[in-house]
Amino acid sequence: MSNSTKFEDVQINVKIILAGLWASVTLCYLYGDYFELYTPGKARGLVEGTNLLDSPPKLLLASAVLAIPAVMVFLSLILKSAVNRILNIIFGTFFTLIMVFIGITSFSDWYLFYVFLAIVECIITMLIVKYAWCWKKV
Repeated sequence: MSNSTKFEDVQINVKIILAGLWASVTLCYLYGDYFELYTPGKARGLVEGTNLLDSPPKLLLASAVLAIPAVMVFLSLILKSAVNRILNIIFGTFFTLIMVFIGITSFSDWYLFYVFLAIVECIITMLIVKYAWCWKKV
């Protein structure tokens, strides 16, 4: 029996990496929005209708924007590599910029968790752009 310290290391397809990154960032978005419900006044604003998403068009727009990362999990697995690469670069950049803005504007005691998650989400979406950008050509 060998006491080797080497472990098998399998090359993972970039499509699987991208899908995993999109799944991770989607979960972070969900956690952030869920934890925000625990901030002072948030529940009251939801009941009274005095929150950011206070109209049907705003809810539809938010739903459309937040559907993108969730759908990109699947699209990253099935799209042809040329289209896949472009969409991952575009949406990865878009969500990085959104989270930079949200992270900067959320800096307060009760929203430090949001800033933390924004940093994590920026790292993940920048990794999405990096992996898509560096996709090997054959």
